[in-house]
Amino acid sequence: MALYQFFKERELRGQSLVLVTVFETDGSTYSKAGGQMLIDTDGNFCGMLSGGCLEGDLVERSRTVIESGEAQTATYDLGADDELWGLGVGCDGTMRVLLQPLSKEDDYQPFAAVAEVLNGAAPAIIATVIASESGTAEPGAAVVFREDESNSFGIDDDIVGRIARETSFDGVAVTRNIEYPNGSCRVLVSKLSPAPALLILGAGLDSEPVARFAAELGWRCTVIDHRPAYIEARNYPPHTQSLCCNTDELDTHVDLNACDMAIVMSHHLVSDRSYLERLARSRVGYVGLLGPPGRRDRLLAELGDLATNLRDRLRGPAGIVLGGRGPGPIALEIVAEMQQYLADRV
Repeated sequence: MALYQFFKERELRGQSLVLVTVFETDGSTYSKAGGQMLIDTDGNFCGMLSGGCLEGDLVERSRTVIESGEAQTATYDLGADDELWGLGVGCDGTMRVLLQPLSKEDDYQPFAAVAEVLNGAAPAIIATVIASESGTAEPGAAVVFREDESNSFGIDDDIVGRIARETSFDGVAVTRNIEYPNGSCRVLVSKLSPAPALLILGAGLDSEPVARFAAELGWRCTVIDHRPAYIEARNYPPHTQSLCCNTDELDTHVDLNACDMAIVMSHHLVSDRSYLERLARSRVGYVGLLGPPGRRDRLLAELGDLATNLRDRLRGPAGIVLGGRGPGPIALEIVAEMQQYLADRV
């Protein structure tokens, strides 16, 4: 989500960007194939492909890419015995990246299509040309495959068809050589996943650190409360959505099935029961609940048969026990459990 917001802000200003994509690694590297970052004309960037040792050079290379309007590749050898730009990196790995220009004149494609996926509900597959033996498909050209359609940028339909037929994908980014009558091209095939969507049900003071952690992780975050004063008093991170509505209207204002996780934390028994009732009828994979086990058991008993729908999804009390007291440590415990849930479902 951080990439999406960074991109949308520059797109609104009409500012050019460079998309950097890792397409090959060997040994120990900070990022793996498919990793991405964006760099704008001022040298600001979003996303990291290393621990900070490569980003400065990538910023410098991006200036050339923007000026020329042509994509280029770069190889970084982070061998343990070498010093890189005065730094002893010692990662003992090699990383190869593609830098491609994004401009208003080209409608910021293909990243504009990528951004739609990042801010959407369904994953997609992107195939990006890394190298080509003919002018039919230049480096940086790409095709985005969705469930029932494909959008190509700089690749003709014949090559798109060949990529679709000759590429199998199991979730791990791979490179493939695609042969066609006029030549061949090498493509990186990787998965695009929407940013995780978190629903915070309850806008108490302790909801703020949860939203801040979510923002730091690049999650899409929506906060709901039925009390206007609670919503108005909060200081959430930019791009956090907040909404005041009655608990029994939750599923009319929010597409619950588009949410990956929800945390019920209104500290109001009747409201929490109403939230849990609607979540029980949804497909939200992680449902967290604040409060002691006795309160959880009472709420589940009041839900009756609906409680069985939450059996494998409800975490209550929510969070991994890490120690500490107060809103910050509790928020960390909750978000850590959510991150574990996301990692386990991959």
